[in-house]
Amino acid sequence: MTAEHRYCPHCGAGLAGRSEGELQRQVCDACGSVFYGNPLPVAASVLLNDAREVLLVKRGSAPHKGEWCLPTGFAESEESIEAAALRELEEETGLTGRVARLLSAGSATSPYYGDLLFVCFEVERAGGEERAGDDAEEIAWFPVDRVPRLAFAPHEEALARCFDQHRDEWAIQDSFARMERGGEALISDALVRLVEEHAEEISRRWLEVVRTTPTTPTYAALPSGIVQEKALAALSRFCSWLSGEEHGEEVAEYYRTLGRQRREQGFTLPEVLSALTLLRREIWMFIGERAALVDLLEVYRAMELSRRVVLFFDKALYHMARGFNEG
Repeated sequence: MTAEHRYCPHCGAGLAGRSEGELQRQVCDACGSVFYGNPLPVAASVLLNDAREVLLVKRGSAPHKGEWCLPTGFAESEESIEAAALRELEEETGLTGRVARLLSAGSATSPYYGDLLFVCFEVERAGGEERAGDDAEEIAWFPVDRVPRLAFAPHEEALARCFDQHRDEWAIQDSFARMERGGEALISDALVRLVEEHAEEISRRWLEVVRTTPTTPTYAALPSGIVQEKALAALSRFCSWLSGEEHGEEVAEYYRTLGRQRREQGFTLPEVLSALTLLRREIWMFIGERAALVDLLEVYRAMELSRRVVLFFDKALYHMARGFNEG
């Protein structure tokens, strides 16, 4: 929608229409000025807090009076679009901010204003006191998974993009919190399942190493089937413990018993501990080959599993040594 003018604001002469391709322009025949029908620029801010809530404004005037939207408004002449977003944020909510990133830019048509260009930014809070100001009837924080329908479709698009960009970060935070609490699903569970699915391959690789490494000479004298069977059992305990199927006491008892058996079989404590350490290395090398560390989430997934592997094998090494000495 293009605003129509009758007179040239530069010289006062009347304006006439002129075609440029498929577009119709207004032109001043007296001074030659051409007037382009540009959309009005609208700037908006997406402000999140640490509780994963977004700040919204209930509009106090038309259009869309009484509906929720992002802090938003028109950019003024000689004002950058970023400055406009921050100014509107402060005017409507009382908060100051700084632009973190551009989220979206999209067109919309309003019967009230005509053609609009919405530019939406993610903004970080810098200061200020919360209050509803300017034409805002009310302001409120909404959880990101319970946002009401917004007055403007470009605002909903900006929110969707913002939430998507934070998705991995939030998933990492949630998994870290669950890991601290214990007993809940973690991001790295997918890698645990990968180890479980390929337990035979990992055990074969460990068998090749443990039967040829100078630090584990006694293992070369045992039948390979028995050695691999023990490796598979160890991997099963590892996966079961990480999946929450076994309690720490069961794992402790298993490795204490294994330590006593190894002593009775003539193993030395250093090679028993070395063999278990080599199994841990083979697990980690296998994961390193299979995991695609292409983004932050995958890197964290691998780091989280690394921590869980260390915790498990530290316990296993301790209880195996304890059982060995008891024997």
